Amino acid sequence: MNRFHRNRGTLLTTSVALMGVMQLVTGVLQAQSTEDRGPLVAYVGTFSSPLKDVLSTQVDLPPGNGRGIHLFRVNRDTGVMTPSGVYEMGTSPSCLALNATGTRLYSTNETDRVGKDKEGTVSAFSVNRADGQLTLLNTVRSGGAGPTYASIHPSGRFLLVANYFGGSVSVLPILPDGRLGHPTDVKDDVGTIGPTGATNAPSGSFAISGHDRTHAHMIQADPSGRFVLHVDLGLDRIFVWKFDQQKGILTPNEPHAVSLPPGDGPRHFHFHPNGRWFYSIQEEGSTVVLFDYDAELGRLALRQTISTLPPGFAGSNFCSEILVSKDGNFVYAGNRLHDSIGIFSIGSTGELTFLGEEWTRGNYPRSFSFDPTGRFLYCGNQRADSIAVFEVNRKTGSLKFTGHYAPVGNPSHIVFVDLATAD
Repeated sequence: MNRFHRNRGTLLTTSVALMGVMQLVTGVLQAQSTEDRGPLVAYVGTFSSPLKDVLSTQVDLPPGNGRGIHLFRVNRDTGVMTPSGVYEMGTSPSCLALNATGTRLYSTNETDRVGKDKEGTVSAFSVNRADGQLTLLNTVRSGGAGPTYASIHPSGRFLLVANYFGGSVSVLPILPDGRLGHPTDVKDDVGTIGPTGATNAPSGSFAISGHDRTHAHMIQADPSGRFVLHVDLGLDRIFVWKFDQQKGILTPNEPHAVSLPPGDGPRHFHFHPNGRWFYSIQEEGSTVVLFDYDAELGRLALRQTISTLPPGFAGSNFCSEILVSKDGNFVYAGNRLHDSIGIFSIGSTGELTFLGEEWTRGNYPRSFSFDPTGRFLYCGNQRADSIAVFEVNRKTGSLKFTGHYAPVGNPSHIVFVDLATAD
């Protein structure tokens, strides 16, 4: 063998060795980088009260298999959830809200009843930035019975609460240390109760849930914070309020509300990232409605109605969650009893096209949430006592089941905090 071949062999051997070292170093650096970023934590609100403590009019609350707020570590690459603790609560913390910095968590305690008016309560927690564990700050009355939804005003100074069984919405101040003050305003829903049969229900549907009285189901500010919107399922209406960001007071906008078809029962809504399109999901009508939103005047104008179910479906279905993807290209709509997530593309004018549906791998999907990157969707199957994890195809909008279930009793709501970015 001549010197050239010997030198070439030596060079190749050295190159391979160097490549191996570089790959090892890169892997170590990547692992260190992941560790340095801090953990991604999921909080899961649950129904955790015994059936005998649940209000008799509640039709979808199981015997309370949850234990309170369940904590999970989330693998950023696979989406797998690993249990990391439980904050024990027997009051059904069914909805959770995180502040913008991920340092405070708030829960609506849906089956808690205090005082002669049997009001519900809301709790405030601090989040440990090292491990995500929770410390209770305080618990206050929610301003009505059965608080089922809470959101934080964009100013970070107020918690907005929808009291489902009280048929009211309330505003609670968030104090500088994260604790909650007593309500600065409470508004009772007033109007004519809709019929038990939904206008747009599928053929043969017996989906009758909330048309016995007023039922405030969701409340949230618009992106500017100037207006606050809330839905009442029993009244089939979406209300719009002007919001005083200094005093925490709600004043009726003009017009004060828009009506959905009788009996359809608006439940949740989600703004498109552009702030101009507003999507409402109807629990009993099994529809998604697109509204144009005038941000200057706080006005909604209905433009499209589309079913959440595949063509030809007949039978009962209760809609649940609705989410717009962060890139604004897709809408996801939850179907309970049909146990699917309807997937829609968003056109250039905001109108929806039904693409198909994905089986939720469990029954009664009450809610679902994206992880902070939008790569994974986590579906809480309330009556299956589990969360199913799906990978999102961000080009097509389709969902692919990862094969991973996280066991948790009666999951109701899922939120995430990235402790690497919490401040």
